[in-house]
Amino acid sequence: MLLELFPYLSTLLIEEVERRPDKVVLRARVRSTTGACHCGHSSSRVHGGYVRTLRDAAVGGLGVVIELHIRRFRCENPACTAVTFAEQIAGLTTPHGRYTPLLRGLLMQIGLALAGRAGARLAAAVGITVGRDTLLRMVRALPEPEIGEVEVLGVDDFAFRKGRHYGTVLIDMATHRPLHLYDGREGEDLAAWLQGHPEVKVICRDRSSGYGEGARVGAPQAQQVADRYHLWANLGQAVEKTVNAHRSRLAEPLAGTEDGPGHPEAEPEVVQPSKELKIVTRLREQHAAAHELWAQEMSKAAIGRKLGLHQATVRKLVNARSADDVVAKSLQRAHVVDPYVGYLHRRWNEGIRNAAQLYREIQKLGYPGGELAVQRHLRRYRTGRGHAPAVGPKPPSVREVTSWIMTHPEHLGDGDADRLHRLRERNPELDRLTGHVRKFAVMMTARHGDRLEEWIAGVEHDTLAPLAGFARNLRRDFDAVQNGLSLPHSSGAVEGNINRLKMLKRQMFGRASLDLLRKRVLLAR
Repeated sequence: MLLELFPYLSTLLIEEVERRPDKVVLRARVRSTTGACHCGHSSSRVHGGYVRTLRDAAVGGLGVVIELHIRRFRCENPACTAVTFAEQIAGLTTPHGRYTPLLRGLLMQIGLALAGRAGARLAAAVGITVGRDTLLRMVRALPEPEIGEVEVLGVDDFAFRKGRHYGTVLIDMATHRPLHLYDGREGEDLAAWLQGHPEVKVICRDRSSGYGEGARVGAPQAQQVADRYHLWANLGQAVEKTVNAHRSRLAEPLAGTEDGPGHPEAEPEVVQPSKELKIVTRLREQHAAAHELWAQEMSKAAIGRKLGLHQATVRKLVNARSADDVVAKSLQRAHVVDPYVGYLHRRWNEGIRNAAQLYREIQKLGYPGGELAVQRHLRRYRTGRGHAPAVGPKPPSVREVTSWIMTHPEHLGDGDADRLHRLRERNPELDRLTGHVRKFAVMMTARHGDRLEEWIAGVEHDTLAPLAGFARNLRRDFDAVQNGLSLPHSSGAVEGNINRLKMLKRQMFGRASLDLLRKRVLLAR
């Protein structure tokens, strides 16, 4: 059995085995009386000898060291350029190597999987002592795999440093294997690579104009396919902007009280109105001041300097039709007390004004917060010790409404589906927005790319500006988008490789130089 696993043992004569605390030392020599030169001739003329130390894979948690007595022979071939040569044992030694092929292969796999420090720690745990730089040198010395022919290619970028430095990875969509990784994300680099691979028939990419132009120049014969994931993500951004423009109208009208619409609660004799939040007051003042200066034809930069506001804040204030659109986001911020406001309001009007007692009551109902938050909420009702005003339902956030619109109707919970239905009844714009999104979803999932032109035309004639902008942007890359909505190809494998690449990059703790990262991405599987 051992001879089948380690055939070189049949060629060795083990003279001594020494066990030390951290390793096992084998002293051996070669049984054969002759050696083979690299020219192919054998020789039995011994010129000299020396002891060669080799490290092998660990056994039982102990490192294995082979002290091998090597003979140097004289080559008897007159045509050979070597005068003498050292004998080599197949499967055990390599010229100038200090590791056996078995151990070298093991260390290479550890280096590919874990890189330097983590790889060195794992190797030490199994009885192999190796430095992190040695592992990295082994990884860098590995040859790159052959690319071969590629018919369906995936292209995407990744960040070395987000917002500053990017690279590009190319994926074989048939095998999901990375083919190439290079610095930058310019179309010229992609075109140069494609010109050396005329067999490419389909290119899956995001909607980057650089990759689109590079694919057109480098592979005019290939069909370009826009990734459906990015199409849906871009649509979601347009939906969120549209919902955000209607944020002040998301709240439901105040209906009856807890007893139902038919049994309204009598209005208390004394009602102390809630004090407006300071941030809301400040936003209203800033909105009025910004619009006054904008009416005087001042630029947004000048308004920002005069009011001491960032230009983005000024742009938000000027673009808002009313102050309610600006303050709605602050009023919609979720708070830990929100689910218990109705209970606190009822108990307050019943005469229970002790915050500690109310805190203990809602704590039994599942309240996870602290008493201080309850005190702060009740503080607005204490002036004049009047009754708390009736509290209307908290409006849903922009992201909640966006998720309702972007979710398949069959996957929405009953409560969310009802809230979306009532919202669509109250707001015709959001009703049309939901209809457009669902038409696009059907077109994308059922592969009806032939309906794209009709969908774009319908959205462009609507008054939903962010969605119309998304539709117009689709026209710039119409063929690739239509292919993405018609063909079965997808960039899912590309996104998976990007996630794996990010994991490898972050694992190297600053050593993610392009050459090392390239080796690990292309070779580690």
